[in-house]
Amino acid sequence: MRVHMLAIVVPAIVAIQLGVALPACAETQADADRSISEVLPLFNKNHCETIRDPAEQLFCGDPELAAAAVKLSSATQDRQDRIPDRRHAIEENVQWIADRNLSCGIFEQEAVRFEDVEPVAACLLKETEERIAILRDSNFDCLATNTAAGALICSDPSLAIAEMELNEHVLALIAKLQENEARDAFAEYARWTRERDRKCNLVGKENVPLHELSSSERCLSDYLGEKTAEVVAVKGDPKRLFGQHLPSPIPNADAVDLCVSQIHAANTCENFLRISRVFEIDSEVAEQSALVTAEVEMVVLSPFAVCSAVASSCTGTCWDLKSGKANPSPASRDSFGVAHRLRIEKAFAFQKTDGGNWRCNATALQPVDFGVALGRR
Repeated sequence: MRVHMLAIVVPAIVAIQLGVALPACAETQADADRSISEVLPLFNKNHCETIRDPAEQLFCGDPELAAAAVKLSSATQDRQDRIPDRRHAIEENVQWIADRNLSCGIFEQEAVRFEDVEPVAACLLKETEERIAILRDSNFDCLATNTAAGALICSDPSLAIAEMELNEHVLALIAKLQENEARDAFAEYARWTRERDRKCNLVGKENVPLHELSSSERCLSDYLGEKTAEVVAVKGDPKRLFGQHLPSPIPNADAVDLCVSQIHAANTCENFLRISRVFEIDSEVAEQSALVTAEVEMVVLSPFAVCSAVASSCTGTCWDLKSGKANPSPASRDSFGVAHRLRIEKAFAFQKTDGGNWRCNATALQPVDFGVALGRR
């Protein structure tokens, strides 16, 4: 089914994420390969020496881990198939991989010592089996959002049912689209979610106690109901809902979010970055024009060079990884790893249309006014 498009892409993205290797001494690497091959029965048969990521080497060479990896891939894809915000799930998955490796004593690209292979493999197997069980629990979809809105929805059965109903309608529509159209539709759904959180005053409140968020419950309920009605009203025609690129009624954070999403779609940024937050800092609105200064936060889903076509077109600038600041200099050969958070600040110009709405004039993110790389969560 076409709806599986991003689900199929996920293992490839994760493979890219985990495949960035640091140069190593050939003799040291050869010794490590020979040592590991003595403990891992499938190492030589599967040519695991070609894999540079230490965790993936163990999954490649150990029969139990290899079998668990197949089940994990299936469980991960099943989860992708039942939620519309695929890139949020990708981000959560790569963060889990990073946390899993650390908890099992795997650090970056350091080879696992011969004497540590068996305990590290046992740890990876335990973590993987627990992950499979968690992914198969439908309640996890709700909890894994790790947002204030997600916490509220999880705590209220009526909100959880309303979100599930909306998701089912959206997935049914996206299943009718071609692959490129489906990719953009998933991104548009994610933008709806960010818009919802801004409207319901839930942005940046992940650590606020639930009882202090109760005033947003009615807003969430109304938004889910209105959006479901909007989806049902198109009578099964996804092109009446997705890809309309309509101008915005107000020059604000929602309008900037739409503008950035369109820039990302035009530059095929979705394989590398997820827009996680758009926050309005200031606005100057005249009769026919407006300037909205906003902060845009993005999360890295797949590694890319800090000064590259991806960096310039998808984040608006090159970066200095050591200082964590935006840097126009193309000298660095460093790369961003998965789950890095990047924040840029930029003034977006808007023009009023004949119909009284507002259209973004920006067709690129560069140049940005300010940028900071925050590392992983």
